[in-house]
Amino acid sequence: MARHQIVPTSTGTYDTQIVRLREAFENSDAVIVGAGAGLATASGYDYAGERFQRYFGDFIEKYHVRDMYTGTWTRFESRAERWGFWSRWAWVNRFSPMPNDTMYELRRLLEGKDWFVLTTNIDHSFQRAGFDKSRLRYTQGELGLFQCCRPCCQETWEAHDALREMILAQGFDIADDGEILNDLSDGAGSISMSIPEELNPICPHCGAGADLNLYWDDRFVRDEGWHKAKDRYDNRLEAHDGKKILYLELGVGFNSPGVIKYPFYNMTMLNPNATYACVNLNDVCYLSDIEDRSIAMDADIRRVIEDLLAGE
Repeated sequence: MARHQIVPTSTGTYDTQIVRLREAFENSDAVIVGAGAGLATASGYDYAGERFQRYFGDFIEKYHVRDMYTGTWTRFESRAERWGFWSRWAWVNRFSPMPNDTMYELRRLLEGKDWFVLTTNIDHSFQRAGFDKSRLRYTQGELGLFQCCRPCCQETWEAHDALREMILAQGFDIADDGEILNDLSDGAGSISMSIPEELNPICPHCGAGADLNLYWDDRFVRDEGWHKAKDRYDNRLEAHDGKKILYLELGVGFNSPGVIKYPFYNMTMLNPNATYACVNLNDVCYLSDIEDRSIAMDADIRRVIEDLLAGE
């Protein structure tokens, strides 16, 4: 087999691989988790389907948007309407109750281990599920933060209160736990697609428009917290150099492979004591160079976590 070749297949049957993964997990000195969109999906964050229809039916009808993600590229009629869409998108994926207990189960699985999480997800679900913030590195932003759209500085600020006002101004009701109590399935007559102009967020420093702190392009703000998390991650990797490390990918695809997947390949190649594991329903693959130390499972992440916990 050619060297440096990505092999797009699982490394065996589910029963065989879950045993290998359990052994790698139990025998590791540390577990570095790489979390991608597939983990968010396993946690119930479906960007399409019934959930999308419930909160964005009016935008679907007017703009024919297919899902929450592609909807963000829509050319809305006004900034007020744009924030009608974006405020709902941010709220239901960041401040509404988490759809299921996958993240809590993952936290329970990692208890007692030396672990760190590197993620491209933007839903803040790790901290909401009680993960230690000092062991988390969010690389592509967070739905609960604003930044200047220019940007005039490398600072972010909390978005919760402003987003809540936008949601209420559109005609939704919000429970104490953040759940939207009414939705478009209750009748869209009282729901507005726009927010009042005065609620459009602005930068407190320069007065320009504000955006959510998300990695869309080179205007993405990496604030002090982002850099501190990067330093903690780099220090953790250096401290475990040469040890038995399990690089565990959960739901990582090829949307931004240079953040998690390729570095995990490389670090496993450089450390003969390391094991690489990939769990996903799509993009299951491994590198030919590390085939003997790879576990690639085309499987449901929730099931894998449950089976690992059951095997304790």
